Amino acid sequence: MNAIIWQGTNHVGVETVPDPTLLLPTDAIVRVTSTAICGSDLHLLDGFIPSMEKGDILGHEFMGEVVEVGADVKRVRVGERVIMPFNLACGVCDPCRRGLFSACDNSNPNHRMAEALYGATSASGLFGYSHLFGGYAGGQAQFVRVPFADVSCFAIESDLRDDSVLFLTDIFPTGFQAAENCGIVPGRDVVAVFGAGPVGQFALRSAQMLGAAEVIVVDRVTERLRLAEAAGARTINYEQTDVLVALREATGGRGPDHVIDAVGLEAHGHGPGALLDTAEQKLRLSFDRITALRWAILSCAKGGTVSMPGVYGGLVDKLPLGAAFSKGLTLKMGQTHTHRYVRPLLERIQQGEIDPSFVITHRAPLSQGPELYKTFRDKHDGCIKVVLDPWT
Repeated sequence: MNAIIWQGTNHVGVETVPDPTLLLPTDAIVRVTSTAICGSDLHLLDGFIPSMEKGDILGHEFMGEVVEVGADVKRVRVGERVIMPFNLACGVCDPCRRGLFSACDNSNPNHRMAEALYGATSASGLFGYSHLFGGYAGGQAQFVRVPFADVSCFAIESDLRDDSVLFLTDIFPTGFQAAENCGIVPGRDVVAVFGAGPVGQFALRSAQMLGAAEVIVVDRVTERLRLAEAAGARTINYEQTDVLVALREATGGRGPDHVIDAVGLEAHGHGPGALLDTAEQKLRLSFDRITALRWAILSCAKGGTVSMPGVYGGLVDKLPLGAAFSKGLTLKMGQTHTHRYVRPLLERIQQGEIDPSFVITHRAPLSQGPELYKTFRDKHDGCIKVVLDPWT
């Protein structure tokens, strides 16, 4: 089959690799019909997530048709059209039983590697996202092996197009959880979103669904700000104004009630902190550039919440923890418990409340994936979201 392969930092390519096979009786094989490039995939391209190996298959946003199931698979049927959350969950461990699917105890066979790096128990396994998180082959391919199939596969029984349901695998639930973590008081709270990429766009719309009085989006890319404005958000271009002053002025001096950092470890910005972050990251003294997180903490109103769906990779420097402490902020973060959100968000799509395909700017065959990785990363050609067809 054809698949997008990690070939080293700043290098991905399409190669012919062996088709996946069932390894466990709880596995399924899915023929991928649509797959996407996620913003967090760019951290792999740029070499900021350790333990990638040449030949690893990328991709964690994908869907398709079940073509084979293992002997112990009970719920999933051959021929079903399914989506798969980007994180893997067993469904029976204590975190899974509590709905904390991204904290699954049993889906990361390399958990000791993650525990050694982070000094804490590991998160769940992830499709196509380094050996630190299990070394599972991803879905930017024509076929994929799906472990824990009865838990991982969600059947799409309606005639909704792939474009409308594909993002239930990651960015829609991620944006929704980010907004939900804020504890928005409907009709009262103002929410600021740093980052108008795909997750930021869904966080904006999710905050509106949950009743935010106003959403303010901060970015520097014109196309992304326009897309946020089309949804009714107020926007701030941080390259044209002092973002902290602008947020205070927009909220009567108090700051937004809640702030969502939808940027993560490759934040752009200005000032001494941003310069130091860039230098340390280039020297591999740090994984993370945290300008957006600093701004989020400094801008948030007293007693507010800073919600962090953006990916972070390691230790951070010059974090204004004293400001967070003095203002009594709540910080909420972590990988999305995607399984928890698939059904309720699918209902919102079916009811016409949202069509997630609004975010797609580029559609292409899998063969153009490597070129579009760099187009997406460099924000060229108005690129906000790429969807690939493995069979074109």
